[in-house]
Amino acid sequence: MSNLGPDWQRLPDGTAFRTAARVVALDDAGRVLLARGHDADQTDRTWWFTIGGGIEPGESPREAAVRELVEETGVHVPEADLVGPVLTREAEFDFFAETVRQDEVFFLARVAADATLTTEGWTAVERGFMDELDWWHAEDLAEVPVEVFPAQLPELVARWRRGWDGQVLHLGLQQEGTALREDDGAAGDGR
Repeated sequence: MSNLGPDWQRLPDGTAFRTAARVVALDDAGRVLLARGHDADQTDRTWWFTIGGGIEPGESPREAAVRELVEETGVHVPEADLVGPVLTREAEFDFFAETVRQDEVFFLARVAADATLTTEGWTAVERGFMDELDWWHAEDLAEVPVEVFPAQLPELVARWRRGWDGQVLHLGLQQEGTALREDDGAAGDGR
């Protein structure tokens, strides 16, 4: 399916769709590990987002979260050490020149700040739009001059860095800069 990869399917209306598992990886200082990506069509436009990706057939969201964390960062966290799910949402965003929809399940993971990070596991699709990995304090993330996804991430990191209260948050549908839609005029995020 175009440049999206095999985990994307078409909905009856033609929209590309997948389910995804994401990881809010926190270190002992309460920083969150994020990836920075860029729009494939506007390489100067960047944003920060959580680690994660599509859930493969026969894979649970928890299994996918562990796999994605290893593939995108080189860090392994046992399934039993993931907390949650802590958050769900439906995201609509621009990705490889089309508006797509992704239903996401988020987990928390504790990762050592000195963990060796690597991008060697990035797929060809990921190498096409991902640029780097970095640790962020919630306060700094709230002030960064580029987009952050999900937009509530700075507040969520501040809330979760001391632990999870057991409440699964449901953010519902979030339209993240779907620039390909002429009716809203927002900037697309391209991831």
